[in-house]
Amino acid sequence: MWNDNCLARRAEHLSTQLPAPHFPSEFGDEIILFDSGFAAPQLLPDLSGFAADALTAHREEVLQYASGRGQPYLREWLANWMNEDGCALTADHILITNGAKQGIDLVCRLLLDEGDAIVVTAPTYFTAIPIFRNHGAEFVEIGQDDAGLDVAALEAALDARAAVGKAAPKFIYNIPEFHNPTGATMSAARREALVALAEARGIPIVEDSPYRRVRFDGPDAPLLKALDRSGSVFHLGTFSKLVAPGLRIGWVAAEPALVARMVQLKSEGGSSPLIQRIIHEFARSDRFPEHVARVQAAYRERRDHIVAAVARELPDAVVAVPEGGYYVWLTLPEHVDGDLLAARAHAAGVHLIAGSRFFAAQGAAAPRNHIRLSFSYTTPAQIDDGVGRLGAVYRALAGE
Repeated sequence: MWNDNCLARRAEHLSTQLPAPHFPSEFGDEIILFDSGFAAPQLLPDLSGFAADALTAHREEVLQYASGRGQPYLREWLANWMNEDGCALTADHILITNGAKQGIDLVCRLLLDEGDAIVVTAPTYFTAIPIFRNHGAEFVEIGQDDAGLDVAALEAALDARAAVGKAAPKFIYNIPEFHNPTGATMSAARREALVALAEARGIPIVEDSPYRRVRFDGPDAPLLKALDRSGSVFHLGTFSKLVAPGLRIGWVAAEPALVARMVQLKSEGGSSPLIQRIIHEFARSDRFPEHVARVQAAYRERRDHIVAAVARELPDAVVAVPEGGYYVWLTLPEHVDGDLLAARAHAAGVHLIAGSRFFAAQGAAAPRNHIRLSFSYTTPAQIDDGVGRLGAVYRALAGE
């Protein structure tokens, strides 16, 4: 019989329950999925021609083992792509990963020992929280507003830790573009202040930027990596949100010496060379900019549709309207329990995520009057149906 005393400390607290159904393939058409950032099926590009070419003209390359760093041509293309945003990178600054979440895990392996502190926003990306927790991180939560992370509050928190003899956090994790879950975009002034503070305190920044090219409105602000003068910013990117999540290709941009260490911390045999070749050929084709424009237009329409539907069906909710990305963040009246609303919506066939799950200080300490809605997977008609059902649940809950 299994003995739990054999478990490592990192596994002792993990649930023994298998995951509940979550992905579109696990549900029928009657379920409205507002919960996660699934790609719109209508926007998934036809990559069959690129795949056929990769498996014929490049068969010996793509069906063979490949470098853990990633294919040189894709690393070079990514470096040049980021340089268009003001960076100064070469292929040696790029590490190909199996999605951005592997990048998060590798940065944690590189920088964290159990018990180290990290800075996160309150709220933050909920899927990153268990990754950080599994590495034994202590969370320092810093508030944010519609201009992003509150750098003044961060500076005060760092001073307070130093005053009582606590070590500085090992890194600052932030999503500057179309923040998940709030949708906020960090202002240029805040970005400059954050990089200056981090460099002055010797604290690395982990810039998670999966949505940068999924912009609908407003001008681009500089990448944190473009403002980096000390080599202390780790930039995380992915093709999941712009092209297709099933490709599982992301990247880390960091100093070559740090990339060299992260390669040694990777436990798999490298990201698929077949998928890397397909992505590279698609990204340098004439179809790629057309695809980007199509993605932006379609998700802009869905964002506008869900904002209007929420205003119609949940007029008491305050909606943060993002300039891009996949999500809207709803702040409900203080007395409304977002966890209960999410559970009852689920029973009504509308899947969404309660806002409390996006706070590192979960449990009683987490605010409970928020919910997040993803508009990426649902069509405008499904948005109307789903928000209509959600509104009925909300009104029933408010009448109790």
